[in-house]
Amino acid sequence: MPIHEKSLIRPEKLVEHEHLVIEGMDVSGHWSTFIEGRSLTDYNEAMQDEIAALPGGENIHRCWQCGSCTNACTVNAINPEFNPRYWIYLIRLGMEEELLRDKDIIWQCVSCNKCTYACPRDVVPEAVMKATAHWLELKGHTPKSPSMIFDEGFSDQVFHSGKIEDSLVLRNFFKATGQPLTQPWLVAMVTGLIKRFPVFYLIRLGLLTLFHPKTKRWGKARAAIHEYVEECETANRKALGLDAKGAE
Repeated sequence: MPIHEKSLIRPEKLVEHEHLVIEGMDVSGHWSTFIEGRSLTDYNEAMQDEIAALPGGENIHRCWQCGSCTNACTVNAINPEFNPRYWIYLIRLGMEEELLRDKDIIWQCVSCNKCTYACPRDVVPEAVMKATAHWLELKGHTPKSPSMIFDEGFSDQVFHSGKIEDSLVLRNFFKATGQPLTQPWLVAMVTGLIKRFPVFYLIRLGLLTLFHPKTKRWGKARAAIHEYVEECETANRKALGLDAKGAE
């Protein structure tokens, strides 16, 4: 496995002496920079197994650190700090504290899957990033991201009625994230629809917002889906050593 120790040298660990004289010799300057000692206190031996037990993380052990994922990454091209290769390296070493330094960046994966197509080992880095983000949420390291809140709202509506009503999904999402419903882009979109769509279609849309449609005889399917989801969530919590409430 290639060495990434340079990435583990944080700026705050570097010590530069403006005036340093040793045995009568002036050794001041950048070339004599020292590095403070570092003791490993963030080791989590089970971290790779925990993430591998979550959906999407199954193949993390296949990574041989070629860097194809990061090189192909859409987000890395904009933000070099987004580095799937490096995070997989940290996970496999069990360096939890180092991984948590980037907990607010890992969620930025846009699931373009360029990394997955480029990976020669079928690691499926996009899925590993999703499993890592899920691991962060389950362990309580991060709050639910807006994308996760949207996904949950979308899924809940499907589970409840067997249908999708876009306007209701958006309203619930804005409410859950504390955003006003009068988003400029949304107002512009609705205004454009009103100007272009036939009157009968607009009336139909209005009625759908008042009388939410449901799939007929959906009860048994809804119960089966809820049972399956609960089984998956229980398995995920168990893999991380958490109880039903998410506590270790």
